[in-house]
Amino acid sequence: MNPEEIEKQARVIIKKLRPYINRDGGDIKFVKYEDGIVFVQMLGACVGCAIVDTTLTDGVEAILLEEVPGIIGVEQI
Repeated sequence: MNPEEIEKQARVIIKKLRPYINRDGGDIKFVKYEDGIVFVQMLGACVGCAIVDTTLTDGVEAILLEEVPGIIGVEQI
């Protein structure tokens, strides 16, 4: 799968996850895809939240790794 298609799929999945994060007062924004890594920005209540790392690792990253071949990780900017 080419990088443009991977980025497109990552954006679609993040868009689908946003309502769940919004429900707790937070938000997530896709920033870029580079060398297998999806870079996101956590916003709202996620900023300074004690479990933001868990949300990223066990939620966002787990789903992206499962659904989109070529993604190897998620990093917060």
